[in-house]
Amino acid sequence: MSTDQILAFTVIGVMMAVFIWDRFRYDMVACCALVAAVAVGIVPVEEAFSGFSDDIVIIVGSALVVSAAVARSGIVDIAIKKFFPNLNSVRTQLALLMIVVAVLSAFIKNIGALAIMMPVAFQFSRRSGVSPSKYLMPMAFSALLGGLMTQIGTSPNIVVSQLRADLTGTPFTMFDFTPVGAVLTLVGITFLLFFHWLVPSRTKQNNSIEDAVEIANYTSEATIPAQSAVVGKPLSELLKLGDGEVLATAVLRGTTRMSPFPDLALREFDTLILEGRSAAIDRVVSNAKLQLSGKPLKGKGQQRDDLVSVEAIISRESPLSGLSARELALSYTRGVNLLAVSRRGQRLSERLRDLTLVAGDVIVLQGNRNALPGVMQDFDLLPLAQREVMLGTQRRAFIPLVILAAAMIATAFGWAPVAVAFFAAALGMAIFRAIPLTDVYKAVDGPILVMLAALIPVSDTLRTSGASELIAAWLGQMAGGLPAYAALGMILLTAMAVTPFLNNAATVLVMGPIAASFATALSYRPEAFLMAVAIGAGCDFLTPVGHQCNTLVMGPGGYKFSDYPRLGLPLSLIIVLVSVPVLLWVWPVG
Repeated sequence: MSTDQILAFTVIGVMMAVFIWDRFRYDMVACCALVAAVAVGIVPVEEAFSGFSDDIVIIVGSALVVSAAVARSGIVDIAIKKFFPNLNSVRTQLALLMIVVAVLSAFIKNIGALAIMMPVAFQFSRRSGVSPSKYLMPMAFSALLGGLMTQIGTSPNIVVSQLRADLTGTPFTMFDFTPVGAVLTLVGITFLLFFHWLVPSRTKQNNSIEDAVEIANYTSEATIPAQSAVVGKPLSELLKLGDGEVLATAVLRGTTRMSPFPDLALREFDTLILEGRSAAIDRVVSNAKLQLSGKPLKGKGQQRDDLVSVEAIISRESPLSGLSARELALSYTRGVNLLAVSRRGQRLSERLRDLTLVAGDVIVLQGNRNALPGVMQDFDLLPLAQREVMLGTQRRAFIPLVILAAAMIATAFGWAPVAVAFFAAALGMAIFRAIPLTDVYKAVDGPILVMLAALIPVSDTLRTSGASELIAAWLGQMAGGLPAYAALGMILLTAMAVTPFLNNAATVLVMGPIAASFATALSYRPEAFLMAVAIGAGCDFLTPVGHQCNTLVMGPGGYKFSDYPRLGLPLSLIIVLVSVPVLLWVWPVG
């Protein structure tokens, strides 16, 4: 081995060991590895930051923004309530998510399929009371498996098809991959369904102060309009929309105050006093099309697009203390609506207009994005962790889906590269206010993107130093005299091992000719060996960096580097054990 090859193996080996040790944050480990690689000379100085311009970084960051916009739209809530109202078992929820992701991944980019379904996973997580980590990693692995089923499902399949055309004159067709890919997908999903408990229950890493502040007892007031779908239905059916997180403390019918019995039939213009988390109240209000308290805030005769809702604390010096909303008349004097109030240790059942505010109350105000800061300053209100809330904000439910569909169609027909299509989709989400500009950078997981950008030039040292060719030579020496199943298994295992450090398409370009040479040397047909390379390159279940799907779920799932092999290692072994006989059956080597 040359000095550069030794250094490349050493830097990557030490980096992987520190990742598995899990004592330091992953982005810091990756940055230290990059600096070390530059210091010893295996990464040129001019290439040190090339990873920040790599397509994978753009794809992952853009997909996070797109997924957040889809989740914010509320369309996921509508779909779940309509099609899966009683899907409460974690196993059945997980089965649905994995099957849908796998099927979509066969025909569209697997990271797009994953981005579409991630908001559904968060909804199921909230409904079941389990961590999103129990859903996200199995979904990412299902996306990888689903991509094996068609020629367009994943990049390695496309590259392998071209390699076969170069070798034999005949490329693989669209569904040549389906028999083996479908079997592997079915086996893999079955394994994930019964062994998802191997995934640890995690919470999101790098939580901000906004995530730590959670008000659980907001009281809000909403009226049932004539066009609401809950008119004539019992109160219990309305509260189901809050997934058990919303209570009704009173129902006001005209001048009559009624007890909130579950079987109380709701009528139009009933006013409900609701208590719960702001996000849960928002689900009830938006899904049932209720009208929150306060007057409609209009600009030039139409609903303002720049209306936002923010949380604020009433300070001791605030002139709001000791006054009621009726006395303040904020809607008329300042163009601001009071949507909800939370008072520590107390359950409020009064109408908001009659409630006397006191210092320490947390309130939700709705108003113009540019005007609200001035209102809060005038009334000595303290913004709660500088965050916005969903309650009372206007959303265009179908715009995110239209934008995402356009991006997927553009990639499917080759009109735009994946990175460009997803970047344009993320930009579209911001332009059309599907996600506020202030939330765009919150959705982009900075540590994940930094880790990716730092690892790309480090991993590429295997190629630039010639280490990948050295591995190929070792394999060639080991392959002599091996039977077909052993040679096939060795090629598959090697492709799996190399993929975390090379782009999966690059893995095929490196391993494909080696696999074809094996087949020729052993007097075998090359198809099964090329398929083995494609499967190995498409099935990185051991690290969060080998494929963008694994990276996409790392931050939202709160995963550590060492979590991936806990579920991925047994899955990889099963894929190998199943792939070899199925490949030999579907693509005979004799």
